[in-house]
Amino acid sequence: MRIGIDARMYGPKVGGAGIGRYIEQLILNLQKIDDDNEYVVFLKKENFKLCPQPNKRWEKVVADIHWYSMAEQTRLPRIIDKFKLDIVHFPHFNVPLRLKTPFVVTIHDLIMLDQPWSARASTRNRLFFALKRFGYKKTLAHATKNARKIVTISEHVKNQIIHRLGVSQSRVKVVYNGIDSAVISAPKQNKNSSFIGSRDFPIQTPFMLNVGNSYPHKNLETLLHAFSFFVHEFPDVSLVLVGPQNEFTDRLKQEAREIDIPPDRIFFLGFISDPQLSELYGAAKFYIIPSKLEGFGIPPLEALQHGTPVAASRASSIPEVLGSAAVYFDPSDIESMVEAMRTLLQNNSECTRVLTESHDVLKRYKWSDNARALLDIYKTSV
Repeated sequence: MRIGIDARMYGPKVGGAGIGRYIEQLILNLQKIDDDNEYVVFLKKENFKLCPQPNKRWEKVVADIHWYSMAEQTRLPRIIDKFKLDIVHFPHFNVPLRLKTPFVVTIHDLIMLDQPWSARASTRNRLFFALKRFGYKKTLAHATKNARKIVTISEHVKNQIIHRLGVSQSRVKVVYNGIDSAVISAPKQNKNSSFIGSRDFPIQTPFMLNVGNSYPHKNLETLLHAFSFFVHEFPDVSLVLVGPQNEFTDRLKQEAREIDIPPDRIFFLGFISDPQLSELYGAAKFYIIPSKLEGFGIPPLEALQHGTPVAASRASSIPEVLGSAAVYFDPSDIESMVEAMRTLLQNNSECTRVLTESHDVLKRYKWSDNARALLDIYKTSV
């Protein structure tokens, strides 16, 4: 078989912590397990060298076309179609409407369908947001109607796809993400030391950690308000936010100033390397995920992998993924969120319970299993 992969979002630095990591680990693990098929990987210039090419069965092609652009609809299908592939995998919903090559698509979530009709859900004006949402719905409808198979990452999202998009259950396959090897392990940090052990991050401990983008559905504004109460009760605790710096982050920084969070108790770190992230995971007192909508959620699992307990929103796919390995709270209730923070800061037995439960939970998520399942899907989709 000749298999194509749209890897323009390859790597967390280019494609983001979620989809970028997903594509990176899919390719790395397919290269380990598949000795039979040929692959053509479509990349942007900025991540072309980052993607390995282990042998002649793997071909890398520059498709320097940004996602959600007009060129994605006009130029990209011509580039892909000329390679005469048996199947091409789009790891995101943005399949060009004019593509002729058979494809499978991964739909990570339906969050754009749930965004409120508000400028707060976009960094542009209302008209631009309306056009963006219209394009999303049209492209999503094309992808789900024409895909040989639809892959998603949780039963929660599968049910949404079936019921909200009218897709037959037999066409949707759940393949969980992995977490092993996603972040390079660093030596275990002492959570009780004064500072974490790096000149890169002069952050006083204890601190809670959140990793990801700052889109509205991540509910970080509510987290800031909860922390503003929490830090007055526990003035030695800090909040560390890791993720892309953009207009959404600027809004959060302004909000933090307006609600008087002490500036030396909140850190917006932006993009950091995997070893640096691993160090933060290991040093954090606990990890917190306040999202109201989430397709899967790799970072809290990575935190558990580093021996750091998790406080989690009881919403969307999060309880499915984390199971009993979390202290849960209502993402719309500030006091509920504060109580979860208080529990993981003060209750050592509850921290131990979460980490003990995590052993079985973490066994469910391996990138090698993800790659094997997707390879089977490729084979049955031709």
